[in-house]
Amino acid sequence: MEDSYPVIIVGAGFAGVAAAKELGRKGIRVLLIDSNNYHQFQPLLYQVATSQIGVSAIARPLRAVFRRYKTVKVLTSKVDSVNAAERVITTADGRSLQADVLVIAVGAVPNFFNTPGAEEHAFPLYSVTDATKLGSGLTRLLDQADRNPDGSVDVVVVGGGPTGVETAGAMAENVKYVVSKYFSPELAARCRVHLVDMVPTVLNMFSAKSQSYATDHLKKVGVQLHMGQGVTEVRNDGVTLADGSSVPGQIVVWAGGLKAGDLIGGSGLTQGRGGRVDVKTDLTAPGVEGVYVIGDCANITDSTGAKLPQLGSVAQQAGKWAASNILADLKGESRAPFRYVDKGYMAMVGRGAAVAELGRKRIQLQGILAFLSWLLVHLALLSGLQQKIRALFSWLNGYILHSPAQVVVSGPIEKETPEQEPPGP
Repeated sequence: MEDSYPVIIVGAGFAGVAAAKELGRKGIRVLLIDSNNYHQFQPLLYQVATSQIGVSAIARPLRAVFRRYKTVKVLTSKVDSVNAAERVITTADGRSLQADVLVIAVGAVPNFFNTPGAEEHAFPLYSVTDATKLGSGLTRLLDQADRNPDGSVDVVVVGGGPTGVETAGAMAENVKYVVSKYFSPELAARCRVHLVDMVPTVLNMFSAKSQSYATDHLKKVGVQLHMGQGVTEVRNDGVTLADGSSVPGQIVVWAGGLKAGDLIGGSGLTQGRGGRVDVKTDLTAPGVEGVYVIGDCANITDSTGAKLPQLGSVAQQAGKWAASNILADLKGESRAPFRYVDKGYMAMVGRGAAVAELGRKRIQLQGILAFLSWLLVHLALLSGLQQKIRALFSWLNGYILHSPAQVVVSGPIEKETPEQEPPGP
Protein backbone atom coordinates (compact mmCIF):
# COMPACT_ATOMS: atom_id res chain seq x y z
CA MET A 1 0.00 0.00 0.00
CA GLU A 2 1.35 3.39 -1.01
CA ASP A 3 1.48 6.53 1.13
CA SER A 4 0.69 9.63 -0.90
CA TYR A 5 2.07 13.15 -0.54
CA PRO A 6 1.55 16.34 -2.55
CA VAL A 7 5.33 16.80 -2.86
CA ILE A 8 8.15 14.35 -2.18
CA ILE A 9 11.74 15.60 -2.26
CA VAL A 10 14.48 12.96 -2.42
CA GLY A 11 17.78 14.34 -1.15
CA ALA A 12 18.58 16.93 1.53
CA GLY A 13 21.52 18.70 -0.05
CA PHE A 14 21.54 22.36 -1.01
CA ALA A 15 18.87 21.93 -3.69
CA GLY A 16 16.49 19.71 -1.74
CA VAL A 17 16.62 21.78 1.45
CA ALA A 18 16.11 25.03 -0.47
CA ALA A 19 13.05 23.61 -2.25
CA ALA A 20 11.57 22.20 0.97
CA LYS A 21 12.02 25.53 2.79
CA GLU A 22 10.28 27.51 0.06
CA LEU A 23 7.36 25.09 -0.09
CA GLY A 24 7.17 24.91 3.71
CA ARG A 25 6.89 28.69 3.93
CA LYS A 26 3.80 28.46 1.73
CA GLY A 27 2.21 25.73 3.82
CA ILE A 28 2.60 22.98 1.22
CA ARG A 29 2.78 19.45 2.66
CA VAL A 30 6.22 18.06 1.82
CA LEU A 31 8.00 14.80 2.59
CA LEU A 32 11.80 15.24 2.55
CA ILE A 33 13.74 11.96 2.38
CA ASP A 34 17.46 11.46 2.94
CA SER A 35 19.60 8.55 4.13
CA ASN A 36 21.25 10.92 6.64
CA ASN A 37 19.36 12.81 9.34
CA TYR A 38 21.46 15.94 8.78
CA HIS A 39 22.23 18.53 6.13
CA GLN A 40 25.93 18.88 5.33
CA PHE A 41 27.70 22.00 4.10
CA GLN A 42 29.83 20.47 1.37
CA PRO A 43 32.15 23.41 0.59
CA LEU A 44 33.80 22.96 4.01
CA LEU A 45 34.27 19.19 3.94
CA TYR A 46 37.95 19.62 3.16
CA GLN A 47 38.30 21.63 6.40
CA VAL A 48 36.85 18.72 8.37
CA ALA A 49 39.30 16.36 6.66
CA THR A 50 42.24 18.64 7.51
CA SER A 51 41.12 19.24 11.12
CA GLN A 52 40.41 22.93 10.64
CA ILE A 53 36.82 22.62 11.85
CA GLY A 54 34.76 19.90 13.50
CA VAL A 55 31.89 17.93 11.99
CA SER A 56 29.30 19.73 14.11
CA ALA A 57 30.19 23.02 12.39
CA ILE A 58 29.09 21.82 8.96
CA ALA A 59 26.36 19.28 9.74
CA ARG A 60 22.99 20.28 11.12
CA PRO A 61 20.16 17.85 11.93
CA LEU A 62 17.35 18.16 9.40
CA ARG A 63 14.67 18.23 12.07
CA ALA A 64 16.38 21.28 13.54
CA VAL A 65 16.46 22.91 10.10
CA PHE A 66 12.72 22.36 9.62
CA ARG A 67 11.58 22.74 13.23
CA ARG A 68 9.48 25.81 12.34
CA TYR A 69 8.16 24.37 9.06
CA LYS A 70 5.12 22.50 10.28
CA THR A 71 4.14 21.09 6.87
CA VAL A 72 7.58 19.60 6.11
CA LYS A 73 8.08 16.06 7.34
CA VAL A 74 11.60 14.62 7.46
CA LEU A 75 12.06 10.90 6.80
CA THR A 76 15.48 9.35 7.42
CA SER A 77 15.60 6.36 5.09
CA LYS A 78 17.65 4.99 2.25
CA VAL A 79 15.83 5.15 -1.08
CA ASP A 80 16.22 1.92 -3.03
CA SER A 81 14.53 2.97 -6.25
CA VAL A 82 12.81 5.84 -8.03
CA ASN A 83 10.11 5.27 -10.64
CA ALA A 84 9.97 8.67 -12.30
CA ALA A 85 7.14 7.84 -14.69
CA GLU A 86 4.85 6.80 -11.81
CA ARG A 87 6.37 9.29 -9.31
CA VAL A 88 6.86 6.43 -6.84
CA ILE A 89 9.70 6.09 -4.32
CA THR A 90 10.61 2.75 -2.73
CA THR A 91 12.60 2.84 0.49
CA ALA A 92 14.99 0.24 1.88
CA ASP A 93 12.38 -0.99 4.34
CA GLY A 94 9.94 -1.72 1.52
CA ARG A 95 7.68 1.34 1.77
CA SER A 96 6.23 2.75 -1.44
CA LEU A 97 5.59 6.49 -1.46
CA GLN A 98 3.50 8.18 -4.15
CA ALA A 99 3.99 11.85 -5.03
CA ASP A 100 1.78 14.27 -6.91
CA VAL A 101 4.98 16.16 -7.62
CA LEU A 102 8.38 14.48 -7.28
CA VAL A 103 11.62 16.40 -6.79
CA ILE A 104 14.80 14.40 -7.33
CA ALA A 105 17.79 16.07 -5.66
CA VAL A 106 19.95 13.07 -4.85
CA GLY A 107 23.29 14.73 -5.50
CA ALA A 108 26.15 12.87 -7.10
CA VAL A 109 28.90 10.36 -6.44
CA PRO A 110 32.63 10.52 -7.19
CA ASN A 111 33.50 9.87 -10.82
CA PHE A 112 36.67 7.78 -10.98
CA PHE A 113 36.52 7.64 -14.81
CA ASN A 114 37.26 3.89 -14.71
CA THR A 115 40.78 4.63 -13.45
CA PRO A 116 42.25 1.31 -12.26
CA GLY A 117 42.53 1.16 -8.47
CA ALA A 118 40.88 4.53 -7.84
CA GLU A 119 37.67 3.25 -6.32
CA GLU A 120 39.55 0.75 -4.15
CA HIS A 121 42.38 2.96 -2.89
CA ALA A 122 41.44 6.65 -3.23
CA PHE A 123 39.61 8.72 -0.63
CA PRO A 124 36.78 10.77 -2.18
CA LEU A 125 35.66 13.98 -0.52
CA TYR A 126 31.93 14.42 -1.07
CA SER A 127 30.34 13.62 2.29
CA VAL A 128 30.84 13.92 6.04
CA THR A 129 31.76 10.25 6.08
CA ASP A 130 34.45 10.83 3.43
CA ALA A 131 35.88 13.77 5.38
CA THR A 132 36.03 11.98 8.73
CA LYS A 133 37.65 8.89 7.21
CA LEU A 134 40.25 11.00 5.46
CA GLY A 135 40.99 13.01 8.61
CA SER A 136 41.34 9.85 10.69
CA GLY A 137 43.57 8.28 8.05
CA LEU A 138 45.90 11.27 7.98
CA THR A 139 46.14 11.40 11.77
CA ARG A 140 46.90 7.69 12.03
CA LEU A 141 49.64 7.93 9.39
CA LEU A 142 51.24 10.86 11.20
CA ASP A 143 51.18 8.93 14.47
CA GLN A 144 52.83 5.97 12.76
CA ALA A 145 55.47 8.13 11.08
CA ASP A 146 56.22 9.89 14.36
CA ARG A 147 57.22 6.54 15.92
CA ASN A 148 59.69 5.88 13.11
CA PRO A 149 62.79 8.10 12.82
CA ASP A 150 62.67 7.65 9.04
CA GLY A 151 58.88 7.78 8.77
CA SER A 152 57.22 10.08 6.26
CA VAL A 153 53.75 10.87 4.94
CA ASP A 154 53.02 11.55 1.27
CA VAL A 155 49.57 12.71 0.20
CA VAL A 156 48.46 12.91 -3.43
CA VAL A 157 45.45 15.08 -4.28
CA VAL A 158 43.96 14.29 -7.69
CA GLY A 159 42.07 17.21 -9.25
CA GLY A 160 43.09 20.83 -9.67
CA GLY A 161 39.64 22.37 -9.25
CA PRO A 162 38.53 24.29 -6.15
CA THR A 163 38.15 21.17 -3.98
CA GLY A 164 41.58 19.84 -4.93
CA VAL A 165 43.31 23.20 -4.56
CA GLU A 166 41.67 23.92 -1.20
CA THR A 167 42.49 20.45 0.11
CA ALA A 168 46.11 20.48 -1.05
CA GLY A 169 46.67 23.99 0.32
CA ALA A 170 45.15 23.12 3.70
CA MET A 171 47.18 19.91 4.00
CA ALA A 172 50.43 21.68 3.12
CA GLU A 173 49.77 24.39 5.69
CA ASN A 174 48.98 21.71 8.27
CA VAL A 175 52.41 20.25 7.61
CA LYS A 176 54.04 23.67 7.90
CA TYR A 177 52.23 24.89 11.03
CA VAL A 178 50.56 21.96 12.80
CA VAL A 179 52.80 18.92 12.21
CA SER A 180 55.93 20.90 13.02
CA LYS A 181 54.28 22.25 16.21
CA TYR A 182 52.48 19.18 17.56
CA PHE A 183 54.81 16.46 16.25
CA SER A 184 58.26 17.73 15.25
CA PRO A 185 59.93 19.91 12.62
CA GLU A 186 61.85 16.81 11.51
CA LEU A 187 58.64 14.92 10.71
CA ALA A 188 57.20 17.98 8.96
CA ALA A 189 60.28 18.07 6.73
CA ARG A 190 59.56 14.47 5.68
CA CYS A 191 55.90 15.11 4.76
CA ARG A 192 54.93 16.04 1.21
CA VAL A 193 51.71 17.06 -0.53
CA HIS A 194 51.29 16.53 -4.28
CA LEU A 195 48.59 17.96 -6.56
CA VAL A 196 47.93 16.17 -9.85
CA ASP A 197 45.66 17.05 -12.77
CA MET A 198 45.52 16.30 -16.48
CA VAL A 199 44.95 19.99 -17.31
CA PRO A 200 48.00 22.27 -17.33
CA THR A 201 46.78 24.79 -14.73
CA VAL A 202 44.94 24.78 -11.43
CA LEU A 203 41.44 26.31 -11.09
CA ASN A 204 40.62 25.87 -14.76
CA MET A 205 37.36 27.89 -14.53
CA PHE A 206 39.16 30.93 -13.09
CA SER A 207 41.09 33.70 -14.86
CA ALA A 208 44.78 33.42 -15.69
CA LYS A 209 45.55 35.94 -12.93
CA SER A 210 43.77 33.85 -10.29
CA GLN A 211 45.42 30.68 -11.57
CA SER A 212 48.86 32.28 -11.34
CA TYR A 213 48.21 33.51 -7.79
CA ALA A 214 46.96 30.09 -6.66
CA THR A 215 49.89 28.31 -8.30
CA ASP A 216 52.44 30.60 -6.65
CA HIS A 217 50.89 30.24 -3.21
CA LEU A 218 50.62 26.45 -3.44
CA LYS A 219 54.29 26.25 -4.33
CA LYS A 220 55.13 28.67 -1.51
CA VAL A 221 53.54 26.41 1.12
CA GLY A 222 55.26 23.35 -0.32
CA VAL A 223 52.70 21.69 -2.61
CA GLN A 224 54.43 19.80 -5.41
CA LEU A 225 52.47 20.33 -8.64
CA HIS A 226 52.18 17.67 -11.34
CA MET A 227 50.02 19.41 -13.93
CA GLY A 228 49.24 18.30 -17.47
CA GLN A 229 49.46 14.61 -16.56
CA GLY A 230 46.42 12.43 -16.00
CA VAL A 231 46.35 9.59 -13.48
CA THR A 232 46.30 6.17 -15.13
CA GLU A 233 46.37 4.05 -11.96
CA VAL A 234 45.87 4.47 -8.23
CA ARG A 235 47.78 2.12 -5.94
CA ASN A 236 47.95 1.77 -2.19
CA ASP A 237 51.35 3.49 -2.30
CA GLY A 238 50.67 6.28 -4.81
CA VAL A 239 49.60 6.95 -8.38
CA THR A 240 50.93 6.34 -11.88
CA LEU A 241 50.78 9.22 -14.35
CA ALA A 242 50.15 9.15 -18.10
CA ASP A 243 53.86 9.58 -18.89
CA GLY A 244 54.68 6.43 -16.89
CA SER A 245 56.11 8.23 -13.87
CA SER A 246 54.91 7.60 -10.33
CA VAL A 247 54.02 9.90 -7.46
CA PRO A 248 54.28 8.34 -3.97
CA GLY A 249 51.36 8.61 -1.60
CA GLN A 250 50.11 6.56 1.33
CA ILE A 251 46.89 8.54 0.95
CA VAL A 252 45.33 9.54 -2.37
CA VAL A 253 42.52 12.09 -2.23
CA TRP A 254 40.18 11.98 -5.23
CA ALA A 255 38.77 15.39 -6.20
CA GLY A 256 38.61 14.57 -9.88
CA GLY A 257 34.92 14.90 -10.71
CA LEU A 258 31.36 13.77 -10.04
CA LYS A 259 28.65 11.78 -11.77
CA ALA A 260 25.05 10.88 -11.09
CA GLY A 261 24.45 7.89 -8.83
CA ASP A 262 22.61 4.63 -9.39
CA LEU A 263 19.22 6.05 -8.40
CA ILE A 264 19.23 8.23 -11.51
CA GLY A 265 20.34 5.31 -13.65
CA GLY A 266 17.42 3.19 -12.45
CA SER A 267 14.79 5.94 -12.50
CA GLY A 268 13.81 5.59 -16.15
CA LEU A 269 14.96 9.14 -16.90
CA THR A 270 17.17 9.83 -19.91
CA GLN A 271 20.74 10.51 -18.84
CA GLY A 272 23.15 12.98 -20.38
CA ARG A 273 26.69 14.13 -19.62
CA GLY A 274 28.03 12.67 -16.40
CA GLY A 275 24.97 10.42 -16.10
CA ARG A 276 22.95 13.47 -15.08
CA VAL A 277 19.50 14.38 -16.36
CA ASP A 278 19.34 17.12 -18.99
CA VAL A 279 16.44 19.03 -17.48
CA LYS A 280 14.26 21.51 -19.33
CA THR A 281 14.63 25.22 -18.66
CA ASP A 282 11.84 25.05 -16.05
CA LEU A 283 13.85 22.32 -14.22
CA THR A 284 11.40 19.52 -15.05
CA ALA A 285 12.58 16.19 -16.43
CA PRO A 286 11.82 15.58 -20.11
CA GLY A 287 9.38 12.85 -21.03
CA VAL A 288 7.55 12.62 -17.68
CA GLU A 289 4.95 14.70 -15.88
CA GLY A 290 5.35 16.23 -12.44
CA VAL A 291 9.05 15.43 -11.96
CA TYR A 292 11.76 17.99 -11.20
CA VAL A 293 15.48 17.16 -11.12
CA ILE A 294 17.81 19.65 -9.41
CA GLY A 295 21.27 19.84 -7.88
CA ASP A 296 24.31 17.76 -8.81
CA CYS A 297 22.23 15.03 -10.47
CA ALA A 298 20.98 17.48 -13.14
CA ASN A 299 22.53 19.23 -16.11
CA ILE A 300 20.98 22.67 -15.79
CA THR A 301 20.90 25.56 -18.25
CA ASP A 302 19.69 29.04 -17.46
CA SER A 303 17.16 31.08 -19.44
CA THR A 304 19.87 32.06 -21.95
CA GLY A 305 20.81 28.43 -22.65
CA ALA A 306 24.16 28.66 -20.85
CA LYS A 307 25.27 25.43 -19.16
CA LEU A 308 25.70 25.89 -15.42
CA PRO A 309 28.41 24.22 -13.28
CA GLN A 310 27.78 21.86 -10.35
CA LEU A 311 28.03 24.54 -7.65
CA GLY A 312 26.24 25.01 -4.35
CA SER A 313 24.89 28.39 -5.49
CA VAL A 314 23.37 26.81 -8.60
CA ALA A 315 21.78 24.05 -6.50
CA GLN A 316 20.32 26.48 -3.95
CA GLN A 317 18.87 28.79 -6.56
CA ALA A 318 17.51 25.84 -8.56
CA GLY A 319 15.82 24.49 -5.42
CA LYS A 320 14.06 27.79 -4.78
CA TRP A 321 13.09 28.11 -8.45
CA ALA A 322 11.73 24.57 -8.60
CA ALA A 323 9.60 25.35 -5.54
CA SER A 324 8.16 28.46 -7.21
CA ASN A 325 7.32 26.41 -10.30
CA ILE A 326 5.69 23.73 -8.14
CA LEU A 327 3.55 26.42 -6.54
CA ALA A 328 2.61 27.55 -10.04
CA ASP A 329 1.70 23.94 -10.91
CA LEU A 330 -0.55 23.68 -7.88
CA LYS A 331 -2.29 26.94 -8.81
CA GLY A 332 -2.68 25.93 -12.45
CA GLU A 333 -0.32 28.68 -13.59
CA SER A 334 2.54 28.54 -16.09
CA ARG A 335 6.07 27.66 -15.03
CA ALA A 336 8.94 30.10 -15.55
CA PRO A 337 12.35 29.23 -17.02
CA PHE A 338 15.18 29.19 -14.50
CA ARG A 339 17.12 32.44 -14.27
CA TYR A 340 20.42 32.00 -12.49
CA VAL A 341 22.03 34.93 -10.67
CA ASP A 342 25.75 34.45 -11.22
CA LYS A 343 27.58 35.33 -8.01
CA GLY A 344 30.97 34.18 -9.29
CA TYR A 345 33.58 31.80 -7.89
CA MET A 346 35.78 31.64 -4.82
CA ALA A 347 38.54 29.32 -3.69
CA MET A 348 40.61 29.26 -0.51
CA VAL A 349 44.28 28.60 -1.21
CA GLY A 350 45.57 28.85 2.35
CA ARG A 351 45.88 31.00 5.45
CA GLY A 352 45.36 34.61 4.35
CA ALA A 353 45.29 33.52 0.71
CA ALA A 354 42.30 33.06 -1.58
CA VAL A 355 40.99 34.00 -5.01
CA ALA A 356 37.55 35.37 -5.80
CA GLU A 357 35.89 36.37 -9.06
CA LEU A 358 32.59 37.98 -8.17
CA GLY A 359 29.46 38.50 -10.25
CA ARG A 360 28.97 38.26 -13.98
CA LYS A 361 31.64 40.90 -14.51
CA ARG A 362 34.11 38.73 -12.54
CA ILE A 363 35.49 41.37 -10.22
CA GLN A 364 38.81 39.82 -9.21
CA LEU A 365 40.23 39.64 -5.71
CA GLN A 366 43.38 37.88 -4.52
CA GLY A 367 45.11 37.57 -1.18
CA ILE A 368 43.85 38.75 2.19
CA LEU A 369 40.78 40.58 0.83
CA ALA A 370 39.63 37.49 -1.04
CA PHE A 371 40.41 35.40 2.05
CA LEU A 372 38.22 37.57 4.29
CA SER A 373 35.47 37.61 1.66
CA TRP A 374 35.61 33.81 1.47
CA LEU A 375 35.27 33.53 5.26
CA LEU A 376 32.33 35.94 5.43
CA VAL A 377 30.45 34.35 2.54
CA HIS A 378 30.83 30.82 3.89
CA LEU A 379 29.98 31.93 7.41
CA ALA A 380 26.77 33.52 6.13
CA LEU A 381 25.82 30.41 4.14
CA LEU A 382 26.25 27.94 7.01
CA SER A 383 22.96 26.57 8.31
CA GLY A 384 22.22 27.41 11.93
CA LEU A 385 23.58 29.85 14.51
CA GLN A 386 25.46 27.16 16.44
CA GLN A 387 27.20 26.02 13.25
CA LYS A 388 28.25 29.59 12.48
CA ILE A 389 29.65 30.09 16.00
CA ARG A 390 31.57 26.80 15.89
CA ALA A 391 33.05 27.57 12.49
CA LEU A 392 34.04 31.12 13.51
CA PHE A 393 35.72 29.88 16.70
CA SER A 394 37.57 27.15 14.78
CA TRP A 395 38.81 29.62 12.18
CA LEU A 396 40.03 32.08 14.80
CA ASN A 397 41.69 29.24 16.69
CA GLY A 398 43.23 27.70 13.58
CA TYR A 399 44.29 30.69 11.52
CA ILE A 400 45.62 32.73 14.45
CA LEU A 401 46.85 30.09 16.92
CA HIS A 402 47.41 27.21 14.44
CA SER A 403 45.52 24.93 16.80
CA PRO A 404 43.65 22.15 14.94
CA ALA A 405 40.23 20.76 15.75
CA GLN A 406 40.46 17.49 17.68
CA VAL A 407 40.61 14.29 15.66
CA VAL A 408 40.00 11.00 17.44
CA VAL A 409 41.05 7.87 15.55
CA SER A 410 39.12 4.69 16.22
CA GLY A 411 39.54 1.49 14.27
CA PRO A 412 41.48 0.76 11.08
CA ILE A 413 41.58 3.05 8.05
CA GLU A 414 39.07 1.34 5.80
CA LYS A 415 36.88 2.81 3.08
CA GLU A 416 33.90 0.91 4.46
CA THR A 417 34.12 2.58 7.89
CA PRO A 418 30.51 3.04 9.09
CA GLU A 419 29.02 6.50 8.87
CA GLN A 420 29.29 8.70 11.94
CA GLU A 421 26.27 10.75 12.97
CA PRO A 422 27.25 14.37 13.56
CA PRO A 423 26.69 15.46 17.17
CA GLY A 424 24.81 18.46 18.42
CA PRO A 425 21.77 20.43 17.24
